[in-house]
Amino acid sequence: MNKKKIIKLSKKDFEKAWVESGKLLKKPHHDQQYPRLRLSTGKSHLLYDTIGEIRQAYLRLGFSEMINPVFIEEDHIYQQFGPEAPAVLDRCFYLAGLPRPDIGLGIDKIEKIENLGVEVNEDRLKDLQKVFRGYKKGELCGDDLVHDVSASLEAEDHIGLRVLEHVFPEIQQLKPVAGRTTLRSHMTSGWFISLQNIHNRSKLPLKLFSIDRCFRREQKEDSSHLMTYHSASCVVVDDEISLDMGKAVSESLLEYFGFKKFKYIPDEKKSKYYIPGTQTEVYGYHPLLKEWVEIATFGLYSPLALARYGIEEEVMNLGVGAERMAMVLHQEKDIREMVYPQLYRKWELSDRDLATMLFINYYPATQDGKNLMNLILKVWDQNASASSPCEFRVFSGEFLGKNIQVIAREEEENTRLLGPAARNQVYIYQGNIVGIPPEGQLDNPFIKKAVEKGISTRISYMESLAAQAAYHIEEMVVGNREEIKVKSTIARSLSDINLLLDEVALNYITGNNKQIDIRGPIFSTIEAHLER
Repeated sequence: MNKKKIIKLSKKDFEKAWVESGKLLKKPHHDQQYPRLRLSTGKSHLLYDTIGEIRQAYLRLGFSEMINPVFIEEDHIYQQFGPEAPAVLDRCFYLAGLPRPDIGLGIDKIEKIENLGVEVNEDRLKDLQKVFRGYKKGELCGDDLVHDVSASLEAEDHIGLRVLEHVFPEIQQLKPVAGRTTLRSHMTSGWFISLQNIHNRSKLPLKLFSIDRCFRREQKEDSSHLMTYHSASCVVVDDEISLDMGKAVSESLLEYFGFKKFKYIPDEKKSKYYIPGTQTEVYGYHPLLKEWVEIATFGLYSPLALARYGIEEEVMNLGVGAERMAMVLHQEKDIREMVYPQLYRKWELSDRDLATMLFINYYPATQDGKNLMNLILKVWDQNASASSPCEFRVFSGEFLGKNIQVIAREEEENTRLLGPAARNQVYIYQGNIVGIPPEGQLDNPFIKKAVEKGISTRISYMESLAAQAAYHIEEMVVGNREEIKVKSTIARSLSDINLLLDEVALNYITGNNKQIDIRGPIFSTIEAHLER
């Protein structure tokens, strides 16, 4: 796909560019036409792992799960916070929508429609006016507007889109208008609404929890603040509740995660929906972390706020930040990196990850080919240091239904059957791919550390080159070629030793200034020919 061409066309005529992009869809290989997913274990997100554990902890403590309202009318904030509401609303997101304008259909617009090549008559204009009236009244979804305009004019969808774009600019110029509905900034606002409807229809004590997103209009996102987070909140409703209930629930909840010691500190924020003096921060001491960590906040709801919702019972509320808990348990320092690693975390691949992305490229497909590969390895291994010129018979006999002869040869004088790098093995260390002789070069500090601490792929140059030779001999026999010579000289790149590196690994290595160093003299030659 020519991306620049497509983008240029989309700016001129989006609908046409969109239609043209459909032609780029390729017919898949037959084996992929009806793909089936193989059962395997994927990788979960540590935040949702933590949420799942908090959920199980609440359930084991006898709490029932609820989903609280996400859309909160502004009036509820005033009922819960009183005069403090304006300050609280400053951190709330207000929902906005696009107003639906009155769309006139004057003579000038009719002429513009005709100039776009659309034939206009009285029936089509009536249908178009009907579409716009339905859109204004909310009877027509905005998603359907282009299609319905096109249908009313008996034109293709791309024509309807051009009509809206070029004839009715009032639609393109719409600006969002905010209402009085906010996104839930704290779970408490949802609890009041839920309890208003169920407090007198349930047997006491009532124990409920909810784990869901909240949205807060932070001035900026940083290492400890996001504009959306998960609140793991619970309430206990009864005729009488003491503050000790908050201590009991928080201790039981945190013990589930390995915390052993607890302390409680009055919260200086003093939210107005709590009874004065009851808002309390919970600190837990984790034996593995060996430090005190703020984990939760609890308090008793104010009777002033409860009365506005007709709730006569007493309510203890406890809130745990799921992200905060995940950061503590997994020793994360930056909430952005933890929640959005694909955006904020430095890309890292372990040496083991890289090892899984390095493959022998050409490899024999048949059992005869694999047996031949082992014979080549055996001859090379036994005679690698033989003085040249020299040759050794590898195989003579039937191979894939035909008679062949395979020879390992070195014609140049005063050298060896194989070059000194033929026995090198491939290691991965600190993101670098290096070829190292089996005896090592332990006087080189980097090579020494690669052997001791790196990942051995257990791939030798000799093995990968033997696989390549056997593969090409299979091709020779199947293709009925008379003879073939597979020769390697000096290794400079992975392809020279028949290795293939996944593009993801290559991008990582080059992007992080790592090295691929597999240089070395190989000088191996395998010859094969058919025997008639």
